[in-house]
Amino acid sequence: RGLLLAVYTSTNAAAGNAVLAFDRARGGGLTPAGSYPTGGTGTGGGLGNQGALAIAGHRLYAVNAGSGDISVFALRHHGLTLLQRVPSGGARPISLTVSDGLLYAVNAGGAGNVAGFRIGERGRLRAIPGAVQPLAGAGPAQISFAPDGRTLVVTEKATNSIDTFAVGRGGRAAPAVSHVSNGATPFGFAFDPAGHAIVSEAHGGAAGASTVSSYDVRGGAFASISVSVPDFQGAACWVAVTRGGRFAYVTNTASNNVSGYRIAADGSLSLLDHSGVTAPTGAAPTDVADGAEGHALFVLNSGDGTISSYRQRFDGSLVASGTVGGVPAGATGLIAE
Repeated sequence: RGLLLAVYTSTNAAAGNAVLAFDRARGGGLTPAGSYPTGGTGTGGGLGNQGALAIAGHRLYAVNAGSGDISVFALRHHGLTLLQRVPSGGARPISLTVSDGLLYAVNAGGAGNVAGFRIGERGRLRAIPGAVQPLAGAGPAQISFAPDGRTLVVTEKATNSIDTFAVGRGGRAAPAVSHVSNGATPFGFAFDPAGHAIVSEAHGGAAGASTVSSYDVRGGAFASISVSVPDFQGAACWVAVTRGGRFAYVTNTASNNVSGYRIAADGSLSLLDHSGVTAPTGAAPTDVADGAEGHALFVLNSGDGTISSYRQRFDGSLVASGTVGGVPAGATGLIAE
């Protein structure tokens, strides 16, 4: 099986977490390609998160929210090989991010924190002394490095806030700086190549209330660009930005669809479709991932245990290209190569 055309999710099973692999055709269709135990445990239910999986080089990293650790896999032509499990630096890890030899996890258990690791030459993780910082808010959903690798961003659903952490020498994060979110329930987010953060706002799942904001976080700044642009749908939670940075896609869990946004050069947002519906999905869509080549989009549907595939057109519209089943309801994380 090839390395460059694959999609991964994790089962998050309480009896034993596993990464599910799917080979994909260039047209976007998926074929099951194996289940690979992480050695740790999940929780069996949704984590309210984005970013449970991360890839750096030929290594895949997965959270084990139940056992409080992180699994490291080698991506090989014949499948995945488990290399390592390491404690996450806190309780209930839910999201990971990688940049320039560093990996950070956000732990949602207890008071919540972020914890940093150095990625070794073979992809193995080593905790960085002094690289654990508490969150300023509560209810984290996602952690991600900004494209320059010098700033970490964490969305916090329970306190309607967004934390930023400056990352200094040695990969250590400075204490959190808290910012008020433009909209309620900031959840998933993704960066365009210029460093603008596109953040979903679920507004507690209220019908028709979902919005999306964009922020400039370049150079450690945090400034609003587009403020809470509505998509007229319910529970906008997960976000993917195309590799070229022209479009963002948001899954609306309560509305069973995807909303697309154009991203202007300055990071401002506008809806692709006046109705807010760019494409229907399966039941209760959660995570979303953009293909590495920028012409495919994948959506994890928790309500019917499927992954939907779409082909992206030049204008940002989406054409359905297949659905694969057999995914457990508690699955978390979606990443595509």
